[in-house]
Amino acid sequence: MRLTIFTDYSLRVLIYLGAHRDEERLATIGDIAAAYRISENHLMKVVHRLAKHGYIETTRGKGGGLQLARAPDEINVGAVVRVTEDDLALVECFQDSEPGCPIVPACTLQFTLARALDAFLKVLDGQTLADLLQPRARLMKIFRATSAPR
Repeated sequence: MRLTIFTDYSLRVLIYLGAHRDEERLATIGDIAAAYRISENHLMKVVHRLAKHGYIETTRGKGGGLQLARAPDEINVGAVVRVTEDDLALVECFQDSEPGCPIVPACTLQFTLARALDAFLKVLDGQTLADLLQPRARLMKIFRATSAPR
């Protein structure tokens, strides 16, 4: 299984905002893009979805930016993955449409993969953003180094 770049960037945005939550100024999409060396355009879509689902707050205008809308221990990683992944169907037979595979009626692979997906999500459900922020001092050191003028 592989998560999409959209989910990867969503988790990165939350980690960045969580690590910077005690700062006086709000973070910007530009700050986050520079820290991770990724496209601002991609992040705009990510930020929109995270805000829509109540994970972050956005403020427009001068002095505006982004911040977490909830405490890090209230942001469940599994829930974030579910709202950022458009399709968790590992194989064709997971989808609602008519399966193209002729052995679906006798196949046990779909049940094995369903159990594997459930186990994967169960692990993520046991983690919060606060867990991902445990090496906060190290994260901040890296973020400071990546945002330093070049």
